[in-house]
Amino acid sequence: MALARLSQYPLLPLFDTWLVTGGRGAGKTRLGAEWVNALVRGFPPFARGGRYGRLALVGETLADVREVMVEGPSGIVSISRRHRPRFEPSRRRLVWDNGAVAQIFSAEDPDSLRGPQFDAAWCDEVGKWRHVEATFDMLQFGLRLGPRPLQLLTTTPRPIPLIRRLIDDPLVTVTRMRTAENERNLAQGFLSMMERRYAGTRLGRQELDGELIADRPDALWTRAMLETAPAETMPGALRRIVVAVDPPAASRRTSDACGLVVAGVDAEGNGLVLHDGTVNAAKPQEWASRAVALYHRFGADCLVAEVNQGGDMVAAVLAAVDARVPVRPVRATRGKWLRAEPVAALYEQGRVRHLARFPELEDEMCDFGLDGLSGGHSPDRVDALVWALTELMLGKRHEPRIRDLG
Repeated sequence: MALARLSQYPLLPLFDTWLVTGGRGAGKTRLGAEWVNALVRGFPPFARGGRYGRLALVGETLADVREVMVEGPSGIVSISRRHRPRFEPSRRRLVWDNGAVAQIFSAEDPDSLRGPQFDAAWCDEVGKWRHVEATFDMLQFGLRLGPRPLQLLTTTPRPIPLIRRLIDDPLVTVTRMRTAENERNLAQGFLSMMERRYAGTRLGRQELDGELIADRPDALWTRAMLETAPAETMPGALRRIVVAVDPPAASRRTSDACGLVVAGVDAEGNGLVLHDGTVNAAKPQEWASRAVALYHRFGADCLVAEVNQGGDMVAAVLAAVDARVPVRPVRATRGKWLRAEPVAALYEQGRVRHLARFPELEDEMCDFGLDGLSGGHSPDRVDALVWALTELMLGKRHEPRIRDLG
């Protein structure tokens, strides 16, 4: 494989199950075809201790197996330079001159995997399988030949339970491939066009970056909700703009980040998130300087700063950077979830838009549940967002001064 990448030919030993998630055009199909060819011929690094002779090829449909995995531009037949296998469509199988056979199966018919047995299997686009659990289970019972049966699963990641389990399984090798890594093998201009259209969106992160984008069941925000949040055009006049500051609890490198979110509200009372400037800062002067810089950059009315952790220190640190900047201290008297609920309701009502995609902020929003973030970290970006929109849309009204962002 002259143009192979390390993610396609890894140097480290693989577990018996190898899950490869990747974006469109990242090279997943070519990897699967080369993997099958290597097993049949007994080539390293994939074949272990000899040739594999009884394989299963499983796709979403029989047509997908034939048109993508077998006869497609990156399929098994197309990439076989020597010892090309013979495809027998009537018997649904590939046959090599050395006696190796690969049978083809569809995820639409899990029971077709009852009976046959294999020493290896390539499963493609598992995230799209109609009967994914039943098909995968039937395949596992059939992987019972040879000293060490192997299986490769290539797929665009989708947050289905099977893929989540495989990613969490310590005995599964997981490889993620981005479309950009395969740019030299793609049509000129394809990647730049896709990035212009989809960079930062949920679809782009899934289909181009190969990320598993999942919703948390008890989260206040969902990905679907945020897909409607980006503003279609640059806004005009905004009545107010604030920079919300959620300071870290301590001044250490291991401390939480300082949440910094800039938001505004228009004449109709609709909110607009302008910027996520959250920063990891070891010293208070660092995050204070960033907050003040955002205040001047966006022509904000004030800094909205939570003072639960730092009290008067927060205002003092900000004043030390620029005493002319007005600071509105806010203090949390309710839990984070209760404070965030009315802000999430504004999104459900379609009253909040985002000026751009803010992937890290949106990740936190969709991972924010009753007990905080699933990883146990502080939701610094969400806290700052909630303070900003509460001040602008749910808090005490202030006399506006109109400014034009257009």
